[in-house]
Amino acid sequence: MNMLYLLIPLAMLFALVVGLLLLWAIRSGQYDDLEGPAHRILMDDDDPRIPTRSGDQEPYRDNGPGGPDGRSSTSARDE
Repeated sequence: MNMLYLLIPLAMLFALVVGLLLLWAIRSGQYDDLEGPAHRILMDDDDPRIPTRSGDQEPYRDNGPGGPDGRSSTSARDE
């Protein structure tokens, strides 16, 4: 019987802490986008099919050791 006087307030305190943590997580945006990170990890950043924002330049794509113009990257930097 004496343990109930200790366990009930501890359970209520624990419920309050969990509730406050849940409210903090919701207000800080932790649950805004649940599916985005799961899809982004599968996307290849170098894939040209991924649309870029308007006004952004096409990112440089490394087409092998010769680069896009056939020269090696070290000779292109030396010029």
